[in-house]
This record gives sequence, structure tokens and C-alpha cells, in this order.
Amino acid sequence: MTVIRTVAAGLALLLAAACTAPAPPRSESRTAGSTACSQRQGRPGAETATTIDVIEQAYFCILGNYYSGATLDARSLLTAAFAALTQELNRNGRDVPEATMPALTGDRKADWTAFETVYRKIADRAPDLRDKLAIVTLEAMVAALGDNHAAWAHDVKRHPDYYDGDGYGLGLQANVNGPQVEGNPGVAVPPLFVTTVQGGAAQAAGLRPGDIIESINGSAPFIDGQATPAIKALYPQYPQARPVRLRLLRQSTGRRWSVTLKPGLYQRDLAALQVVQSKLLDDSIAYVRMRGFAPDSADRVFKAISRLRTGRTLTGVVLDLRGNGGGSPLEATRLVSAFVHGKATAYLCTVDNKCETLRTDDTVELLNLPLVALTDRSCASACEHVSAAVKDLRIGQLVGTRTAGVISGPAQGYLLRNNTMLGFPARHHLGPNREVIDRIGVPPDHYVPLTPKDAAAGRDPALAKALTLLQK
Repeated sequence: MTVIRTVAAGLALLLAAACTAPAPPRSESRTAGSTACSQRQGRPGAETATTIDVIEQAYFCILGNYYSGATLDARSLLTAAFAALTQELNRNGRDVPEATMPALTGDRKADWTAFETVYRKIADRAPDLRDKLAIVTLEAMVAALGDNHAAWAHDVKRHPDYYDGDGYGLGLQANVNGPQVEGNPGVAVPPLFVTTVQGGAAQAAGLRPGDIIESINGSAPFIDGQATPAIKALYPQYPQARPVRLRLLRQSTGRRWSVTLKPGLYQRDLAALQVVQSKLLDDSIAYVRMRGFAPDSADRVFKAISRLRTGRTLTGVVLDLRGNGGGSPLEATRLVSAFVHGKATAYLCTVDNKCETLRTDDTVELLNLPLVALTDRSCASACEHVSAAVKDLRIGQLVGTRTAGVISGPAQGYLLRNNTMLGFPARHHLGPNREVIDRIGVPPDHYVPLTPKDAAAGRDPALAKALTLLQK
């Protein structure tokens, strides 16, 4: 489990709630690629071994249902999968003479048959690696899509002492997160610094907000202004427990030091677990922080504002979307609907540009209040759906930094025959002006980044700017 809420959390919400697909008989996946999987409601049973039959089902499921599956060159999936297969052999100090990529012609079924034939020979020669080879092969096939909303959810293990109040990791959050680096590294800017100390090893080592992270396990987090994969080490997932060595700078004192943090369980502040938090600012402004778009989260926002409105006249709303990793597109649309009616909030489009319009839910009562939304580079997926709507429909102003640019499209879930979940978009997302947001993000109306000095002093310049705008 990660210690931050990012697009990974939003994608998990989508896959958990998505329709799932029954596993078809093996002959169906060979002869009817487009029907290799279909959606149905249900919960998966106990996970079983990943086999070449499961990989085959996933292959035809992608080709039959993925956003660009109809036009996708399937050879790209098989080439990436075979590369991962041979790399796993190498990592284990093994190789087999049969591990040569077969010639591919572009015929999807024939190419699969050629791939499967060689794969089975390799697996038979390395039976002790059979499980590992299958897992890396399928992971690489999904990764070859290059889609930030495509994922294969498997081997989900929970710590025996875990409960819902626990976090796992180093106990810190930085201004750049690991999934952000994987999904859209171009939006990450130096320096890398601690924004929140949540507990665990980071707290025990005396880290503070504003501490600049100069190196991670001896590697620079940025090279020539570009984020490096080293940043991902800040956010280990269970059961990984390798220590992480950080080189730190505290600007206020000039102190430089190194510390080694071991990932582990820690108890998080209960406030950090709340999807929606609210309070009154300056006696007349409703501040609502929304950490994710879980089911009913829009209603929670409306109820929070209603409570703050009781007995007083509100003059505006600050909607804090920073760190919001997304979730349900329905909740995103309902949230926007409290500020405007009769509008398109987004479009979901097929590869041949046939689009479904997502419209406001005009049964939602309008709040009729000025709005300022706070965004940052961890605002992703459904969070960007809302951010683009606020900006394009001119229902408020955005303050902070550009969003993550991680919004390829809502993930649909498919249940594979070994009870693992494959998820990817069937359609891609466009903003209200039909603009592409994925890998670009939504720019703020007022660029107000958080600096290490701000974090160290406990200042929130974006919130301060929002209050200034609402007080005009």
C-alpha cells in the first residue's frame, strides 16, 4: 500500500467498482478475439497461478476491448512481452536456446500461436521460473500500451497486522510522487522536497516539511531538470522492505545529512483518511478538501457546505483538490453540477472519434457561490475532469500548479480466468472544449507553487491566493 493518494488510488477505485468479465473457454479466445472477455458484475475468487492461457486471454481481451485495440499493432504487445520474458531469464542467471523471438507477420492469431509455441518451450526448460516468467510477461504486455489507466491487478497481499488506519512506507510525502513520475514525468519540477511527515521511519528520523531530498540511494532525483526513476523509491509498496538512503538539506540551517529509512507500517492521522474535510475560513468562506472521488463523495461535499452555510451567509467556496488521485467520473460530473447546469463536462471518445458527451446532472442543486479550486501535480484522473470543467466552463478559478496529466480514460475491469483483474480504457477522455488533457494536464489560472521554504514554515500560498480572490 502506498502512503499517498495518487492516480493509482483512483484507478484502484475504478477497478474495484468496474464490471468484471467471465473467463471464456480457451477456444473462444482463439477464435473470437473481440469476445475474449465481456463485462459482468461480480467479485473475483481466490487468485490462482498465472499461465500462458491467462496471458492469451489478456492478449485478446486487449485487442478486442481497448480504446485503440481495433487499430493496434499487436506485435508491439508480443515484442514487449517477449523482451520481459528474456530479461527475467537473465536476472535469474538463466537462458535457454529456444528463447528467440519468433517472426511476426501482423496476423494477430497466427502471431499469438507462434509466440505461445516458443513461450511453452521456454517455460518447459525453466519450470522453477514458470510463475515469475508468466507474471513479467503479462505485466510487460499491459505496460506496452503506454496508458496510465491500464493495469493488471494481481497478487494483492495484505500485511497480517494491517488495518484501515495503517499506512505502509517511509512515512513521508514529497512534492513529486512515484506514480506521477511513471505516468507523466514531464510535469515534475525540481527541487524534490518533503511536504508532509506522516509518521513511521520519517518521523522517527526527525524529517520535517521543507527538507530537500538531494539524493535517493545515491541517485539524483532530477538530472538536467528531468525527474528520474529514483523518486519511486520514496513510495515502496508492501511487501518490499528494502531500506532507502536519503541525502537531505535543511535550508533554514544549512545542515546536510544522510539517513536510512526502512519501510514499514505506521498509524496515520485519522484526518488523513477522510475523503472530505471542511472548515470555515474568514467567517464566510467554505473550505472543502477532497482527497478522492469515491462513491458518494460529491454528496459529502454538498453536505459539508450546507452545514457551514447554516446560520450564516457564505461568500465563496475553496475546493482543495491537491493530492486527489481521482476515482469515479460520475462523482466528478456530479460535483461540477453543483456549480453549473446544462453543460458538457467531458467527452469519452473511441479511436475513430465517436464521442459520448458527459453532461451535468441538472437534478443537483446549484450552490450559487463563487468557486476557487486548488490544484497541484498530484491532481489526476477524475480530479482533472473537474479541473478542466472549472476552467473551460468558467465556473471558477484554478490556483496552484498544473495538474498531473494522467487521464487517458476511465478504466473498465475484466476478470481473467485466474481471478486477477485486467483494466484499461475503452474510450479516451477529452475536456469540455474537446481538448486532450492526458500527458498535458490543466494549467492553473494563477500559478502559485509550494516552495521548500513555504513547507518548512507551514505556509500555504495557494490557499492565501484563493482567499484573496474570493474577498475581492
